[in-house]
Amino acid sequence: MKVSLDAQRLDATFFALSDATRRAILARLARGEATVNELTDLFEISQPAISRHLKVLEKAGLIRRSRDAQRRPATVETKPIADAVTWIERYQALWERTYQRLDALLADELKARKRL
Repeated sequence: MKVSLDAQRLDATFFALSDATRRAILARLARGEATVNELTDLFEISQPAISRHLKVLEKAGLIRRSRDAQRRPATVETKPIADAVTWIERYQALWERTYQRLDALLADELKARKRL
């Protein structure tokens, strides 16, 4: 089965978000840009480990790295998160309709039992 480019991007987004450290890095970057060294100071992991996490986030499109003289600050990109939210909301609506039907069925069953 061939996977679409959109599905591959969504897979990369969810994979990147599956790690607590990467989510914490994103939370920090949501407050403003930061370099690898600035992020290393915040976490109890090595600079190479932070760099690997940033590569995963960048590959998923969740961050963008730029050059500012000797600095390579990272900033958050919002589109992949918005795409993931859209995907989740689509299924949330489906689940809510399913639960509403189940609630109605259970209410009917409860009424029928009370009549007995």
